[in-house]
Amino acid sequence: MNRLLLSALLTTISFLSFGWGATGHRATGYIADKYLSKKAKKAIERILNGQSLAIASTWMDEIRSDSTYNYTADWHWVTIPDGMTYEQAEKNPKGDIIESIERIVAELKSKKLTPQQETERLKWLIHLVGDIHQPLHVGRGDDRGGNDIKIMWFRADSNLHRVWDSDMIDDTRLSYTELAESLGKPSVNQVQAWQRNSVRDWANESMSYRKQVYDYGNARLGYQYSYKYLDTAKARLLQAGVRLAGLLNEIYG
Repeated sequence: MNRLLLSALLTTISFLSFGWGATGHRATGYIADKYLSKKAKKAIERILNGQSLAIASTWMDEIRSDSTYNYTADWHWVTIPDGMTYEQAEKNPKGDIIESIERIVAELKSKKLTPQQETERLKWLIHLVGDIHQPLHVGRGDDRGGNDIKIMWFRADSNLHRVWDSDMIDDTRLSYTELAESLGKPSVNQVQAWQRNSVRDWANESMSYRKQVYDYGNARLGYQYSYKYLDTAKARLLQAGVRLAGLLNEIYG
């Protein structure tokens, strides 16, 4: 195969399983920043060299074009078939999103990382906490997280995964800051409850939305689907931001 063609093919494959688009991920980072403790905020500013959580949130998708990081490709998702728990499901030897988040948190808490390792792991964590709240990143195992389900989004070709990653969100025409501000403000009790949940609880929540997600009828989606389910996507973005802050406060606060 022509080397240029192979490169293009690999690039296409690498973009099939993004979690949220840039707008969604950055909104999550923007929200998290509002719930950081002063100590955690100071540590993160140092580690990220002043870069915001919002901007750092998309780095893990951006490095997919760098073969150095190919080993992280499977960390963005996990397969848990209907009727099974994570513990019961067959594990990917290359890792998955639950294993990765739990491992990265432990590594960051260890305080044994080099500055470069700490920066990378922090950026991974910011991104993966967003990903696991996108329902299709906890897949059933039969359609690559909705990537194989072809959809018409209004008049454009799309797929079910992309509808949840970006189509519904981008059609709001909001910037990431506007999107984040539109999500509302949870009560103190709600914040505490969300932050008490474990990574595996987050995955179970994503699984619980499957009936909604797969309610795509004749696969021609638009206003009605967005009207029914955009609020679910927004709620997941808000939860992801609040929970990311909780993790970061636990590590650095």
